[in-house]
Amino acid sequence: MSPSLDAARDLLARWPVVDGHNDLPWALREQVRYDLDRRDIAADQSAHLHTDLPRLRSGGVGAQFWSVYVRADYAGDKAVSATLEQIDVVRELVARYPEALRLAHTADDMEAARAEGRIASLMGAEGGHSIHNSLATLRALHQLGVRYMTLTHNDTIDWADSATDEPRHHGLSAFGEEVVREMNRCGMLVDLSHVSADTMRDALRVSTAPVIFSHSSARAVCDHPRNIPDDVLAQLPDNGGIAMATFVPKFVLPAAVAWTQRADENMRAHGLHHLDTTEAGMRVQRDFEAAHPRPMATTATVADHLDHMREVAGVDHIGIGGDFDGTAFTPADLADVAGYPNLVAELLDRKWSEADLAKLTWQNAVRVLRAAEDVARAERQRRGPSHATIEQLDG
Repeated sequence: MSPSLDAARDLLARWPVVDGHNDLPWALREQVRYDLDRRDIAADQSAHLHTDLPRLRSGGVGAQFWSVYVRADYAGDKAVSATLEQIDVVRELVARYPEALRLAHTADDMEAARAEGRIASLMGAEGGHSIHNSLATLRALHQLGVRYMTLTHNDTIDWADSATDEPRHHGLSAFGEEVVREMNRCGMLVDLSHVSADTMRDALRVSTAPVIFSHSSARAVCDHPRNIPDDVLAQLPDNGGIAMATFVPKFVLPAAVAWTQRADENMRAHGLHHLDTTEAGMRVQRDFEAAHPRPMATTATVADHLDHMREVAGVDHIGIGGDFDGTAFTPADLADVAGYPNLVAELLDRKWSEADLAKLTWQNAVRVLRAAEDVARAERQRRGPSHATIEQLDG
């Protein structure tokens, strides 16, 4: 074992990882329809999942934002009910494994979980379609424990443009701006992963609370629309927010972008959604990879992004959001949730200080949630809940 890996594990024992995005709930829905007996994460699930409790422990994870994602083609009431089912399984996981997981709604809850040696379990909704254009539904999700919402997923929605779809609003519509203001009033973090650069800029202009990017990397290092432009990264110090670098190869390694497009086309040619992570879908992906070896990202690839993000945004405004169980492919030495020590060791070898790494892994994310809570208290004293509708604001 290298000295850097020893040092990384020691640091993570004191300052564990807050990971911004893990799609385990969707994987459980897709693979076993939430039958937790068939995917008992107290045991090794490496044949099926990137995530289980032993590997979370090995990886030094102290807090996880579990994504309560539903696909963008789940529209209207279907999206809302499926999001509720995702929330339900997170709560079921916490109830099933109380010695390992603790439900967390606040920064204080995160710190309490760390003191107890449990993994703080937070929730983030991925895609504004989950609220079906209803601010009351947004508030209900917050009351159920959702602590961020990604404004879009891969598709542009009625009030916000996605990074990977045609723009319709040139950022946020008037109702989209009201969604951001209501999220500030509730204390729900505005997550700008997946949104267009114009949506990022609009949200930063409107938000009075720190924003997050739960799983996005640097566009200057890998020119993919899912990544963050430098002018947006440079706004994070004034906003107080955090950009959490992702590990998805097509977002971090330029050579992987075109390869993944071909892999996605192959999935669709087999009648499958390109994000299908069922066993049938993964067989198709593995067969494609065997016939067409993929460019391999590594911890060094991710570290290049973090180096750049630190240079542009500052060390107080970066974090980690792996996107495990939401991607078919992972970097060679970040294959699953046990891999975080490898990344920290790489950064130690690049002369990152322990103080800087503690900010990256734990302190920045906790600070941002606490700041959002402070803004929400002030906003709720100033005004009541908004009952605006999309028809009123957008016509």
